[in-house]
Amino acid sequence: MPRFPPIPTIVVALAVAAMIGLGIWQLQRRAEKLDALKLYAANFDKPEMAFPRLPVGDQYLFRRASAFCLQVVGWQSQGGRAADGTNGYRHVAQCRTGAEGPVLLIDMGVAPDPKFQPVWKGGQVAGTITHAPDHRPLLAGLFDSEPKHLMLISAAAAPGLAPTAKPDLSSVPNNHLSYAVQWFLFALVASVIYLLALRWRQKPKA
Repeated sequence: MPRFPPIPTIVVALAVAAMIGLGIWQLQRRAEKLDALKLYAANFDKPEMAFPRLPVGDQYLFRRASAFCLQVVGWQSQGGRAADGTNGYRHVAQCRTGAEGPVLLIDMGVAPDPKFQPVWKGGQVAGTITHAPDHRPLLAGLFDSEPKHLMLISAAAAPGLAPTAKPDLSSVPNNHLSYAVQWFLFALVASVIYLLALRWRQKPKA
């Protein structure tokens, strides 16, 4: 049996333990995601509600809601898909509601031109709740406990825009099981490589 040098063995053991811990964490995340998907599926059939103004988490995703845009204070655009399946640029209105709190974001439709200037000035809007565009780095989003901001996708598009496709459950990733398997495999491969390296290093010289 190969002799185990203390410091390298401790370093490898800690790395393997960390990989196993990440795999277990992904399995826990998978269970949480399955529960969340059940909640989202039930939200489709719930009655229309007033759009929540404060960060409240994801419990209202995919639920029908209404809001009143008192004044449009700005626009932002990013890639999106219209209800008829065509790709383009979704135009999101930044609305003032007359109440304290974050700016209300409403997706008012898709246009083929990202520089299109909507003429919509605000008013009553009904649609479906989804996540607002999130520009945080991927790692920051994983470890940031702050709830993601919500946005309303309007069922009726602004003049000159096509209605944005309604959000559906396929947009919610659920790949935690594959991530868990990858971490467990990484731990196994690291252990095997270390054992083989020890055997090769301690093999008697010819």
